[in-house]
Amino acid sequence: MANYIVGDIQGCFDELQQLLDIVQFDPAKDTIWFAGDLVARGPKSLETLRLVKSLGKSAVTVLGNHDLHLLAVGLGVHPLKKKDRTANIFNAPDRDELLNWLRHQPLIAEHEEFIVCHAGISPQWDRKQALSAAREVETILQSNEWQWLIEEMYANSPVLWQDSLSGIERYRYTINAFTRMRFCFPDGSLDMKCKLPPEEVDEKELLPWFKLSNRQHCDKTIIFGHWAALNGYHGKNFIGLDTGCVWGGELTMLRWEDKQYFTQASLETRD
Repeated sequence: MANYIVGDIQGCFDELQQLLDIVQFDPAKDTIWFAGDLVARGPKSLETLRLVKSLGKSAVTVLGNHDLHLLAVGLGVHPLKKKDRTANIFNAPDRDELLNWLRHQPLIAEHEEFIVCHAGISPQWDRKQALSAAREVETILQSNEWQWLIEEMYANSPVLWQDSLSGIERYRYTINAFTRMRFCFPDGSLDMKCKLPPEEVDEKELLPWFKLSNRQHCDKTIIFGHWAALNGYHGKNFIGLDTGCVWGGELTMLRWEDKQYFTQASLETRD
């Protein structure tokens, strides 16, 4: 019985299948955790959704920014991005079933020893605050008000958490922190623009969210994806698993029990 955690799939279905074969994943006894962004730029987003959904309780997935954007496209809130290869999802006979399943997935998932989220956990939150903020948004996503939330989530503010935040500002901060965050300013406020590798950024101006010295602690290892420019990260309490498979890199999977990594190079030829 093992727990496997895998970084952003983004429709790289064949690479995922290769990794599952390599580790001899057995859904009858093993659990696989997905760090969000099941869909988007890879060639087989539809197949990926179907596979993860079919695994039932053997799979745990959290929502990423591309997953939420898929819901927005489904609602007609935003057009399909030119680089996204998800059009066949909206023509599929199980479209509504898949989208409904997707919006019922959490922003954060917790194991006894680790936490999985897509982008990270706000440096202003401890574990209890993070879980509470996530549950507030998840409750709306899974309710009849979910369309309103998807329509209003697109903005970069607010950038600092306050307990007094309410309404869409409160929910938008939570969504941005869990699904879009990379860098923070020294005071803990979110920077929603920079996507560079940390070594190309002045640490006096911006820091990776997990490197803020004054951040709150969650008392468990935080495992995340989202940041392909990191090309993976392994710190004391933080593990980044996005190694850019969809950009021609690798898909990375971690077996938690023995901390062994498994990788599969991108199978798609890219210019």
